[in-house]
Parts: sequence; C-alpha cells; structure tokens
Amino acid sequence: MVKKPSGKTAKPAYRRVLLKVSGEALAGSSKEHRIDEKVVQAIAKAIYEVSQSGVHLALVIGGGNIYRGADGERMGMDRVSSDYMGMLATIINALALQNALEKLGANTRVQSAIEMSKVAEPYIRRRALRHLEKGRIVIFAAGTGNPYFTTDTAAALRAIEIGADVILKATNVDGIYSADPKKDPKAKKFKTLTYMEAINRRLRVMDTTALSLCMENKLPIVVFDLHRPENIKRVVCGEPIGTLVRN
Repeated sequence: MVKKPSGKTAKPAYRRVLLKVSGEALAGSSKEHRIDEKVVQAIAKAIYEVSQSGVHLALVIGGGNIYRGADGERMGMDRVSSDYMGMLATIINALALQNALEKLGANTRVQSAIEMSKVAEPYIRRRALRHLEKGRIVIFAAGTGNPYFTTDTAAALRAIEIGADVILKATNVDGIYSADPKKDPKAKKFKTLTYMEAINRRLRVMDTTALSLCMENKLPIVVFDLHRPENIKRVVCGEPIGTLVRN
C-alpha cells in the first residue's frame, strides 16, 4: 500500500481502480428502499474529483436499496427470477449515479451484463477498456448477468478483466471487524488481513467466490467507510484508512 505523499497535493497511488458501491449506501440513513438524492450527489462529486486526477475509474453498483435477490427467495420466489430482479435494481442505481456524474461534467458509460440497449451499452471488455483509456467513468451494472452470483463477485470479475490495481469496497463501516461493531462493542478492527483469514474467519467482507478470485489474481481489496465521501479520494491517494486485504 502506497502512503500519502508529502506536499499540498496528494498524488494517486493507483493507475486504475474499481470502486464497489453498495445499493444501501445510495439510500443514505433512510430505512426506506429508495435513492437519496443528496447522498448520490455527494458520492458523484467525490468520484468526479478522483477521475479528474487521471485515475482510470470503473464502478460496480449494488441494488440492495431497491431489491435484493435473497429477499425474494426468502419470500418463496424462484431464486433465478429473484436474482434477475436484483440485477434490474442495479441498473436503476447505475443510471441515477450516471445522471449525477454527468451533471458535474463527467463523461460516463453504463455497461450492463444484461442486454438492454435502450438504457445502457452491453458489457464488452474491449469497449470498457477503450472508455477507460479515454478518461470516461465506466459503471458496470446487472452484476455478472447470471443468477447465484453477487455484485461482490461481479466487482472482482470486472476488476480482473479490466486490469485494475485494486478493488475499493465502500461500505457502511470504517473497515473489517471481528464482529458487527454495532452489536459487539468489543469487536476488533483489522488494519490488514490475508484473503484466507477473511475466508476462514467468515468475516463477510465479500463472499467466498469474490475473495477467491482476488486471491488467485493477487488483487488487493480496501474496505472503507463511504459515510464520508471524501474517503474515496483518500484511499485512491494511498492513505492507510479502512482495512487492506491482500496476500
């Protein structure tokens, strides 16, 4: 991990990053399933500032603020249909974030793993790479396009495909803990973890498939708090915040 350099202006520590944003983050503090406009604008502003530093920036968006596939399964719905509904929720979030970014002047593209040409490009790896090289922010939506796979796995897969230097996972807590810090005051925060430690301890930072992909491809993961959108820039500049998962 590269530390923040000295001087007034911090330089990016990475050339290309994939930022994973949960759907719940877009809902803000509201317990309702919706999109908080102010939260989306704040996140978009932070992302735009990072993109202006020359970093190639791609995003994977979750859909948990609108619909989560596992919720439908618990209600007795067919798992495959339920997962596809969750993928459609990520499209809605991706379009909301795209709109907020473009109002700031960002050049963006939404690529969907499910074909829907009216609202998004189909996911094509070479096209995504070309967008990144041209300085466009690429938002990957609809997960992997397959049921039974989470958006965490989609983030790991897309990060590997585009040659990202790191996955930045923005969450509702300031790192990875030994237990839920909201329920256990004695929960310990980890500064660093190995992939196997995260898997064996069942810390739920990412699902096992995503962690295994990252481990096999030596792709580091930084888990940090998105309640402060400025943390995105801090992490990209190499500040040691959150939790770093690596070999």
